[in-house]
Amino acid sequence: MFKNIVVGVDGNEGGNDAIALARKLATDYAEITLVHIAPVTDIHGLHLVSDVADEDRDRAMLAAARRKAGIRDARLSRMSATTVGRGLHQAAEFRGADLLVVGSSRRGVIGRVLLGNDTHAALNGAPCAIAIAPASYAQQPQLIREIGVAYNGSVESEHALEVARTLASETGAKLSAFEAIALPALAFPVGPAPLDEMIEDMIEDARTRVASLDGVEPHAAYGNAAEELTIYSASLDLLVVGSRDYGPIGRLVHGSTSHELARSARCPLLVLTRAARAADAGDTALEDPTKVPADA
Repeated sequence: MFKNIVVGVDGNEGGNDAIALARKLATDYAEITLVHIAPVTDIHGLHLVSDVADEDRDRAMLAAARRKAGIRDARLSRMSATTVGRGLHQAAEFRGADLLVVGSSRRGVIGRVLLGNDTHAALNGAPCAIAIAPASYAQQPQLIREIGVAYNGSVESEHALEVARTLASETGAKLSAFEAIALPALAFPVGPAPLDEMIEDMIEDARTRVASLDGVEPHAAYGNAAEELTIYSASLDLLVVGSRDYGPIGRLVHGSTSHELARSARCPLLVLTRAARAADAGDTALEDPTKVPADA
């Protein structure tokens, strides 16, 4: 499915998780680039870049990550940017990537993903599809047995379904889709009314809509979209969602579902943008990506 993948690597376990997910989503002959974004200090309009020692350390870290992952032919790049999210977007644009993969961290409540600032920033304005690997993904079985889609009949969810079909065909995975139903406050009847029956009818209608999709196992529930999709994701090996807007990823399905799912999804999350974000003239890369020799 994905032929040109950029993976964010920072020397922590999240980078290893991202690499593992990238390998699962890559075609047999995909080009994978491991990228480290070096922070740049901006003081009164002056960009202070890192020194040679920092560059050597970062390139050694990238080479070590490549060896550990066992993907000897992966490209390695080090770029400087004022923010990691901006740098990852620049790297994806520079490489013409069709997928950007990042990791996350998990702390506190078991199973809940808490995004660091870098992962959160990568979600905003990504110029291509973006995948988020849950913590410890590299240490867990990597078989993709079921792919789920956040579906609501919109053009964006139809696109997500199309991509999920392709991935399911390539991996031999089962395909399912989920529609979350919610009533706006104004829709609630005043006074006595068979509200439970109304909700049950809505759920059944949603399940019927999803069941009409060819080769898709249907799921539907009433409630907050992010919360219901989080529960649904616990039974999946990949959740695919579509982006409503052409620009920055900010809203999936409705509301702030994208960021909620990025924090709470129990499986890898694949977010599909509809168009690349136009690069800000002031956000050009401060360094050209540097390829590290394959024998490094």
